[in-house]
Amino acid sequence: MPDLRIRDAAELLGVSDDTVRRWIDTGALDAHKDASGRLVIDGRDLAAWAVAQARPPQVTLGGASSARNRFPGLVTKVVADGVMAQVEMQCGPFTVISLMSSESVRRLGLEPGSVAVASVKATTVVVETPSA
Repeated sequence: MPDLRIRDAAELLGVSDDTVRRWIDTGALDAHKDASGRLVIDGRDLAAWAVAQARPPQVTLGGASSARNRFPGLVTKVVADGVMAQVEMQCGPFTVISLMSSESVRRLGLEPGSVAVASVKATTVVVETPSA
C-alpha cells in the first residue's frame, strides 16, 4: 500500500495540512517516517480512518430512497429555458450538476441558496488512478 504525504492526505480529506498534523499529534491518525525521513500515512490506514470518520448527512429532506449516495448542499446556480434546466449545487468540497425539467425546478422551488440533497444512483461508476 502506498504511503501518502501529509499534504496529499489533507487534499484527499478536504482539510488543511495543519489539521492532518494535529490529528497525528493527538493520536487520532497514525503516521510514520518514510526512508527519506518524511512523515507519511499508510494509504490503507487513511482509507479506514476516513470511513470511520464519515457521518451520514444531517439534512433530512424527502422520504425513503434506494439511492445510497446522498449529498446535502446548497444550490449555487440555476439555468432554465422553456423545457430543461441545469442546477448546480455545492455539496461540501464537491460540485454536483443535475439536468432536469424546468417544471421540476419550479415545483421544488430551487434557486441559489436553497438547501437540497443530490441523490445519485448510477449503474456505472468509473474509477481512475493518478498517472505515475
